[in-house]
Amino acid sequence: MTAPWVLDEDDALELLAYLVTAARTQVDEAAEYGPMRLLTAAHRLAEAMGPRSSAATAEALAGPLADMPLLAVPRERTEYVEQLDATCRSLAAHLSARYGAET
Repeated sequence: MTAPWVLDEDDALELLAYLVTAARTQVDEAAEYGPMRLLTAAHRLAEAMGPRSSAATAEALAGPLADMPLLAVPRERTEYVEQLDATCRSLAAHLSARYGAET
């Protein structure tokens, strides 16, 4: 039995198109827009995953990632970077719990 897809083909193509065009626009935009575009893609993917996820993954998706702003990096970077670090730690903890820590 195969696992259910998080995205159907149309949703996957939409996300792919967003990532590719974001990469292109990043060539001409200020570097601060890079994190914003990646977080926008992460939010879109998390939104699609939510209804098809296990309870633990849905809970993880509703954590720090959901609280990350979709705006460009604010002038006060320290708090933003700390929030992004917390989001990374939260996802890492969920992945370790789900797949087990490798030694």
